[in-house]
Amino acid sequence: MDKVRISKTLSFWLRHKPEAAGLSLSSDGWADIDAVLAALASEVPGCGWEELVMVVETSDKQRFELSGDAARIRARQGHSVDVDLDWPQTKPPERLYHGTVARFLDAILAEGLKPMARHHVHLSGDLETANKVAARRGQPVILVVEAAELSAAGRPFLLTSNGVWLVDHVPPEHLSVLD
Repeated sequence: MDKVRISKTLSFWLRHKPEAAGLSLSSDGWADIDAVLAALASEVPGCGWEELVMVVETSDKQRFELSGDAARIRARQGHSVDVDLDWPQTKPPERLYHGTVARFLDAILAEGLKPMARHHVHLSGDLETANKVAARRGQPVILVVEAAELSAAGRPFLLTSNGVWLVDHVPPEHLSVLD
C-alpha cells in the first residue's frame, strides 16, 4: 500500500479539487466516505476501507478525520476551496512558530505571513513541528510569532483538532527569526 500516494490524493481532493474525483463537500468540508472510497479504488488500485483508515489514523500530521459514524471524511485544514470548519476561536500561547525556507524570508519579513492560496496561515505550537514543516522544502528557517501580542491586538486565532493554529495574517512586526 502506498500511504503517501493515498494521503496526497486525499489532500488534493478534500482540500483543493473535490470535483477531480467527482466528490462534493458539505459546507463544513465533509465528503461521503463511500464516494471517496469509490474514487480511490480507481485512482489507487487496492485501496479500500482498511487502507483509508490506516492513512487517517497513522498520518503524522493527522491531516484527515472521520465523522463519528465513519460515514464521512474531511481534511482538517489547508483548504483552498470554500469550507467553514468551525474551529473554535482560542486564545493562543505567548509564542507560536512557523517553518519556512530562506528563499521566502525577505518577502515574509517585509509583508508578514499570508495564507497565499489557503484560507489561513498555519502555525505550530512547538519548534519540532515547525522544523519538520520547513525541512520538506529545504534548509529550515523558523519564525517566532508573538501570538499573544497579535491576539491582544484583535487578531483571532483558531485551533484545529490536530493542534494546528490558524490565523488570517501575521504582520511583520509580530515576527522574528529564531537564532
